[in-house]
Amino acid sequence: MTALWLLLLGATALLPQGAPVAVPSGMAVSFHEMLWDDSGQGPVYRLRFVAPAIGDGGALDYDALSADMDALCNGVAVPATDGVAPTPARIVISLMAAPTVFGQPSPDTRQIFEAYTLRDGVCIWEAF
Repeated sequence: MTALWLLLLGATALLPQGAPVAVPSGMAVSFHEMLWDDSGQGPVYRLRFVAPAIGDGGALDYDALSADMDALCNGVAVPATDGVAPTPARIVISLMAAPTVFGQPSPDTRQIFEAYTLRDGVCIWEAF
């Protein structure tokens, strides 16, 4: 387990917490954290990002958000998980309006999740 955490720390060392990440929509997004777990169907790597604009009460454009999530998976998650063990069975990209503690209810904070599998180094969107 310690070796895995060292690999994860090494993978995310290039992207420190709070680092801005460019997305196609131009929305302000910053990296928050990368976590992993295994619920019995293979390792799930969760990359969480802060995007304050999703909580402003305005309408969310699904096409723009979808493109942003795809870009975060392919541009951040794929390189961050390249060579880690265990190999990801699924990647979950999360956008949250403000930082939250993973696993703790935050009903006042808007969050958006998308799940992906990796195929030939490319994120493939998976319906929940």
